[in-house]
Amino acid sequence: MGRALLYGFLLLMAGFFLLPVYLVVLTALKEPARITLETVWQWPHPPYWESFRTAWEAFRPKFQNSVVLAVSATLLSALVGSLNGYVLAKWPFRGSGLLFALILFGMFIPYQSILIPLFQFMKSIGLYGSLFGLVLVHVIYGIPIVTLIFRNYYSEIPDELVEAARIDGAGFFGIFRHVILPLSVPAFVVVAIWQFTQIWNEFLFAVTLTRPESQPITVALAQLAGGEAVKWNLPMAGAILAALPTLLVYILLGRYFLRGLLAGSVKG
Repeated sequence: MGRALLYGFLLLMAGFFLLPVYLVVLTALKEPARITLETVWQWPHPPYWESFRTAWEAFRPKFQNSVVLAVSATLLSALVGSLNGYVLAKWPFRGSGLLFALILFGMFIPYQSILIPLFQFMKSIGLYGSLFGLVLVHVIYGIPIVTLIFRNYYSEIPDELVEAARIDGAGFFGIFRHVILPLSVPAFVVVAIWQFTQIWNEFLFAVTLTRPESQPITVALAQLAGGEAVKWNLPMAGAILAALPTLLVYILLGRYFLRGLLAGSVKG
């Protein structure tokens, strides 16, 4: 009886949590004239699929920008973070603990506090408005969290493996390539999910550091709402389309996420 009550409560909470998602889908499938408070819970007959076509036409170039941005920035930050974690976990040096603390300090710096100097810096080096500049910003801003994930994960790898590879003649990069990288799949999955989601959904840098031709999908979603008279079916359909890539990432890689995230949390 207790288990049944627990599952019933969890199902009730899940339904309550998914209620806004249901309303988004419902509104996206309605014609603009039928979106009223009186009919908010009524299922449309027939569904109005034109909303998704219109939203996709507005999203297509921005969608491509987001794919290039999220994939490239995720791969680059994962590579840099894995090297940082490898050095801090397996090649400690004098002051490495302080350096690690300073890197982690970057996690607590809000975007808004560095926006103006970042804008000025990007403009001074000629990267303002470009997609590559936005990729660089996300790579640098993602270094603290990915370094933390990789460092904690690599601390669980026995030092004896590294020592054995050194005895066999492997150097710094040889150990990293042949010993560390093959064992790093769970950590890379966690970083890929985390970074891809954060970069795909980010809006502040996207709207302030890019020009219209290089803006990602989050800016297009904000512009889809229009002016004073909002056709609510369009932003709702756009929100569904914008959320699909991150949803697919979690569906395909979600089972590895918690396993990799907790790696290194318990020592011994």
